[in-house]
Amino acid sequence: MKQNKYDEASFFENYSLMPRSTGGLEAAGEWGTFRTLLPDLQGQRVLDLGCGFGWHCRYAREQGAVSVVGIDLSANMLERARAMTRDPKIEYLQLAIEDAAFGADEFDTVISSLAIHYVEDFASLCRQVYYCLKPGGAFVFSVEHPIFTALAAQDWHYSPEGGKQHWPVDNYHLEGPRQASFLDHEVTKYHRNAATYINTLIECGFSLTRISELQPTADMLENNAAWQEETRRPMFLLLSAVKN
Repeated sequence: MKQNKYDEASFFENYSLMPRSTGGLEAAGEWGTFRTLLPDLQGQRVLDLGCGFGWHCRYAREQGAVSVVGIDLSANMLERARAMTRDPKIEYLQLAIEDAAFGADEFDTVISSLAIHYVEDFASLCRQVYYCLKPGGAFVFSVEHPIFTALAAQDWHYSPEGGKQHWPVDNYHLEGPRQASFLDHEVTKYHRNAATYINTLIECGFSLTRISELQPTADMLENNAAWQEETRRPMFLLLSAVKN
């Protein structure tokens, strides 16, 4: 299933108002950790799967990447990305992640930010990424944490007074689609447990180099009280792997 919610006017309008849409990478809570998982991008050929407004594409060029290809299914996303980009070395393609089919060893680094949990067949994607990466190339991506995606409601259990008591987890090993509410719209996300993410990478020929569940630091907690919730349950899973 290839979703294109971002070309629905009301959904795209709501997304455009999010802090990460208006403030860029620094306004994305997971960016500080995601950045540490990236290799040195100097001289790299980079592919961004689900590039959105192109924030990561432009960052890669700022870090010295020689070329960047960003793909996204949404025409709205790419229109905004192109309007924000003045760089002939960045190419944007309207293409679903599932349809990404590039040449062997075409890229040095493949990245994806919070997009792969919308992809049904993770194994097929990993095989294609492995194929288009050069040996030793990096695959770095973030997804919503399996504890976060296990239940479609994706919400706390509340006390009668409205307090957040705990984050419910159920059907954790029942992998597959979840009909979740995001930006006041119903979207389909694909729940996979942590072992599936890790073992699929290994089975497709990658070596895992680092995993993060984005535990808030003392500085994060001091500067933004909202991070306190992230000490109670993880919202993000970030993985870095290299092609053997």
